[in-house]
Amino acid sequence: MKKISLLGATGSIGTSTLDVIENNPEVFSLVSFSFYKNMDLARRIIQKFQPVFVACGDVEQAAELATEFPNTSFRAGVDGLVEAAIHPEVDVVLTAVTGSIGFRPTIEAIDHGKEICLANKETLVMAGQWVMQKAKEKQVSILPVDSEHSAIFQCLQGQDKAGLRKLIITASGGSFREKKREELANVTVKEALIHPNWSMGRKITIDSSTMVNKGLEVIEAHWLFDVDYDDIEVVLHKESIVHSMVTFEDGAMLAQLGPSDMREPILYALSYPKRMKMVGEKHFSLPEIGTLHFETLDEERFPMLALAFKVGKLGGSFPTVYNAANEIAANAFLEGRIHYLDIESYITKAVESHEEIEDLQLEDIVKIDEATRTLVSSWILEKERICKR
Repeated sequence: MKKISLLGATGSIGTSTLDVIENNPEVFSLVSFSFYKNMDLARRIIQKFQPVFVACGDVEQAAELATEFPNTSFRAGVDGLVEAAIHPEVDVVLTAVTGSIGFRPTIEAIDHGKEICLANKETLVMAGQWVMQKAKEKQVSILPVDSEHSAIFQCLQGQDKAGLRKLIITASGGSFREKKREELANVTVKEALIHPNWSMGRKITIDSSTMVNKGLEVIEAHWLFDVDYDDIEVVLHKESIVHSMVTFEDGAMLAQLGPSDMREPILYALSYPKRMKMVGEKHFSLPEIGTLHFETLDEERFPMLALAFKVGKLGGSFPTVYNAANEIAANAFLEGRIHYLDIESYITKAVESHEEIEDLQLEDIVKIDEATRTLVSSWILEKERICKR
């Protein structure tokens, strides 16, 4: 029995994980989980899975739920996330929260020897050097949950890493893949949230459309698989059938294929190194699909991907700045405060204005993350003031 802490239980990855746990009660149990706003779903999760601990978005939620469920402990905020992750009954922490808020509970869980199933790519983007080093010191496994990284991980099983030539990450192209850049100036939030292949959370859907998400995946892949950025390629694959590929020195290429169903990589991460039967498996037939398409990805059309490679190669805290600026800008777009292409402008401005410090430490990364958020927020507020004049 694997006892699981699920951070971000009410999001798309979280609900898929709950489906996997519910369908395999003899193998998995939910010890703790976190949620942010969705109280109704949180109640249903508590009733169904009877966890011992729940991390809530705020203290009012925690107090209200504590009166309804006296056999469950509740706590709010980031401290609640950490407590959910390091609970003594927990074996595995699946981090499915969005953004850098996942960093602290993940690194604390590693410190406590918990196995990590990682669906929060921002943790490695923000502080990959320190997270991977701590995992090595604590002999903790970090198993990828993102479909692209799971695909690479699966393709590398039983292979000699020394023979690896290249990682090839596939990209759907997101909501606006058929639009030219000049058509993007006035796109709406509603339009941006219509993804052609996947059902995901609001922010990750925006990130997919700007290709920031793919940039974050490139940086995450660099840390997960210890591969140079020059040996990572992104290709456009609109069907989202081939989730990613690897190429070896002898020219052999391995790919992992499957339907657009996040339960598959979740189940693989939770059950690794075994493979388990998928309950309610989606129908998948290559003859019915017929044709798969691959294209070179135009970095002029998607400049945030090119910028991700740049900040990745610069290293240090540049990826932290890239991620933090995007979190503020993408959420500002979702709130209707800035235009779609402003997301790119604020990220680029933040990266270009950043000055690296010498002898960078983990505590510096946290400060730079916070400072970048404050700076980009101030830029957005200033533009709003100017527009109101």
